[in-house]
Amino acid sequence: MTRAPRSTPLPADRHAPRSPQPRADQGTPRSAPLPADRHGPRSAWSAGDRPTLRSGEVAAAAGVNQQTLRYYERRGLVAAPARTLGGHRQYPVETVQLLRTIKTAQRLGFTLEEIADLLALGARQGSPHRLAEAKLAEIERRIADLAVIRHALREAVEAGCDDLAVCAENPRCPLPYEQCT
Repeated sequence: MTRAPRSTPLPADRHAPRSPQPRADQGTPRSAPLPADRHGPRSAWSAGDRPTLRSGEVAAAAGVNQQTLRYYERRGLVAAPARTLGGHRQYPVETVQLLRTIKTAQRLGFTLEEIADLLALGARQGSPHRLAEAKLAEIERRIADLAVIRHALREAVEAGCDDLAVCAENPRCPLPYEQCT
C-alpha cells in the first residue's frame, strides 16, 4: 500500500519545539504572568477581564492541598468557581488570600463553622469582634484547665508515681482520686 502525498510539507526538524499556542480559555496575556505549572508560564482571564487561577495554582500559592480547596468549596467557605468549557475550575486570584485567612483562623483555634461565621460577618461589613472575644474566652478557659492538669502531673512526677493503681491507694498521692460509690 502506498501512502498519499502530504498536503503540507513537514518542517526540516519535526522534533523541534513548537511555539506555544494560547489555549482557548486563556484569552489575552496579562502583564504579569501567573505561576508556572509543569507546562510553563500561563496566564488566564475570565470572561469579565479578571485574572483567574486553576485549582492547582490556587492550592500551591496558598500552601494547601487541592483536596482541601475542594473541601472548603463543598463546605461553602470558598465560592464555587466558574469553569472552562473543558470543566477546569477558574478561581479568582483573591481565593489565595481567602485560603490563607482560613488556615490562619484554624491555627488560632477556630472551627470551620466558626470561620464560616467570621467570613459571613466580614462579607456584610459586620464586626467579627464578638466572635473573636468569645473564642479568646474559650481559649483562656482551656489554658486554665490545662494549667491544672500540668500542675497535677508535675506533682505526680515529683512524687515518683511509677504505678498509678498503687499510687492512687496512697493518701499522699498527688493525683486526684475520688471513691466510686
